[in-house]
Amino acid sequence: MRSRTPDRLCAEAVDVALAATLEVTEPASVGEHIGVVAEGDRVVTHLFACKEPAYRGWHWATTLTRASRSKQVTVGETVLLPGPDSILAPEWVPWSERLRPGDMGPGDLLPTEADDLRLEPGWTGEPDPSEPEEVPLPSVAEIGSVAYEIGMGRPRVLSRYGLHAAADRWEEEFGPKTAMAQAAPAACNSCAFLLPLTGSLSQAFGVCANEFSPADGHVVSLGYGCGGHSEAAVMPKPAPPSPMVLDDLHDTEE
Repeated sequence: MRSRTPDRLCAEAVDVALAATLEVTEPASVGEHIGVVAEGDRVVTHLFACKEPAYRGWHWATTLTRASRSKQVTVGETVLLPGPDSILAPEWVPWSERLRPGDMGPGDLLPTEADDLRLEPGWTGEPDPSEPEEVPLPSVAEIGSVAYEIGMGRPRVLSRYGLHAAADRWEEEFGPKTAMAQAAPAACNSCAFLLPLTGSLSQAFGVCANEFSPADGHVVSLGYGCGGHSEAAVMPKPAPPSPMVLDDLHDTEE
């Protein structure tokens, strides 16, 4: 258990701590002695103000210790530590959490994890084959919806000219000749994030469902592509860290 009272001999060795601090930095960067912190039994850290203009609010921390029943104080380490008023870099965040929709540009590659929750095997849509289910006879309402899909029930439908005009617009923004598609590792026709359309346009277009792709929610050509392709780069699961190895046989002290 950490001692709350600093060891007397270590706490009084201010000169030893100051000399150790001056060995790692210029004398002009070390200010007054500002405190003592008990780190444990016979382990004390001396704090000195840092006078470097670029490190406002920081302080030098030199740790001293001594062996049991020994009056000789030795130096453990000297480091520069931030204080409550120090200017620090933002907390590190993994790239997968920093990425936002719209960040991807031509040539960028967004790997997917091997166990990405958004993806599943494509041959059945399930990890294990399922038993075939009996298909019930269509109801009158279902027959009506199919008829509506092919145009029956609507006063007018898109003509061939209208279909071609729409296809030209979609190819211009999200087609195979765009800079994004030219730099992509693969095309949309092999991407798991592609939602197919119905009708004649399904042979050339689909809808992107990758939230990080610039085409998310848009109709894309099957020849389009981006760095968010589901199979462009699959990240393997990281290996578990190796256990810590401690050398108890050799004495590193001189």
